[in-house]
Amino acid sequence: MARLDALARFSDEEGHLARTFLSPAHRCAADRVKAWMEEAGMTARIDAIGNVVGRYEGRRPGAPALLIGSHLDTVRRAGRYDGSFGVLTAVAAVAELSARGMRFETAVEVIAFGDEEGVRFPTTLSGSRAIAGTFDAAALDLVDDRGITLRDALAAFGCDPAAIGAVARRPEDILGYVEVHIEQGPVLEREGLAVGVVTAIAGASRAAIDVAGEAGHAGTVPMGLRRDALAAAAEMVLAVESTGRSAPDLVATVGRLVAEPGAVNVIPGRAAFTVDLRHPEDAVREAAIAALEGRIREIATRRGVRAEIRPTHAARATRCDPGMIAALSRAVAEAGLPVRLLPSGAGHDAMAVAALCPVGMLFVRCAGGVSHDPAEAVDQADAGAALDVLLRFLLNVLHAGAVR
Repeated sequence: MARLDALARFSDEEGHLARTFLSPAHRCAADRVKAWMEEAGMTARIDAIGNVVGRYEGRRPGAPALLIGSHLDTVRRAGRYDGSFGVLTAVAAVAELSARGMRFETAVEVIAFGDEEGVRFPTTLSGSRAIAGTFDAAALDLVDDRGITLRDALAAFGCDPAAIGAVARRPEDILGYVEVHIEQGPVLEREGLAVGVVTAIAGASRAAIDVAGEAGHAGTVPMGLRRDALAAAAEMVLAVESTGRSAPDLVATVGRLVAEPGAVNVIPGRAAFTVDLRHPEDAVREAAIAALEGRIREIATRRGVRAEIRPTHAARATRCDPGMIAALSRAVAEAGLPVRLLPSGAGHDAMAVAALCPVGMLFVRCAGGVSHDPAEAVDQADAGAALDVLLRFLLNVLHAGAVR
């Protein structure tokens, strides 16, 4: 917990935590984590995409590895536990193995990914995609808001963009990947549970909706003759909300709504809003987004406005490996805790790593379910429970040499 506090001091901005990919603050955090990995008994390095990789060798050099980790980058005005908690819990677990003098047929690698949030560049999961062998080299030409390319930012960080291909791992060399993460939601707290085992990471569909009506004078156009774009958009927003309530584990959010011309005495002639819809089953998500599009078009027709629906993002759901779920559940039970299975509505590096190997995730309770905010908080006892479960999981899997 003290290390989490120390890591939170590495920020791009004064007064709050904001640590973006390949920034000076990211470099300071990466160097500190690398040093902590070495203190824990690992050999550590920063690879060509900016991941910090610590390896706790097996009984024989070059043995297949079990991967554990999370990310070091943050959103702006962030909390200190999202991502970093998983990295430092992994480091603490390996430090305990080292303190006990335990080596296994399988190695353990802790990876601190650098780009899970996608704040600086218009791409995300760069580090985990590179590990999985799915990094798109075209992303190197993407630019941040200062016009700096990802390629140049990597070079300034001390990385070699030309060597990113060598970061990719071979499936036969990897046993699996497990990630410990704060829940970022209220379920565990509501049920009085310290930890939960993730079953799937939700797929997401996003869209931008533009509604075109007709502007007019607020005092002279009768209500029955109006083509109010904002009123139509308001009904559509409620349709988004009701869609999100239509199936278990389905969530739907309007995160942005604007109206033009934006004057107190003018009927809005245009409105625009965003939709973010998620579910751990792709079929449910795809059916829900199709139904929502139908409702939006029906509202537009009835109100005499035009609605343009532009899909902006689609990510498929990632199911956690059944063997990983079982192994994590066993570790939770061995720690004397109730086993609670639940999906993740947020995206994680595990989504990208799943292209390489079996993945599993352990959630830990966070206060109020608050995340991506300075108020983000984890109780020390819950942090201890998560570390206990991770250590039990590692011992079971490493002794067996397989995820069962």
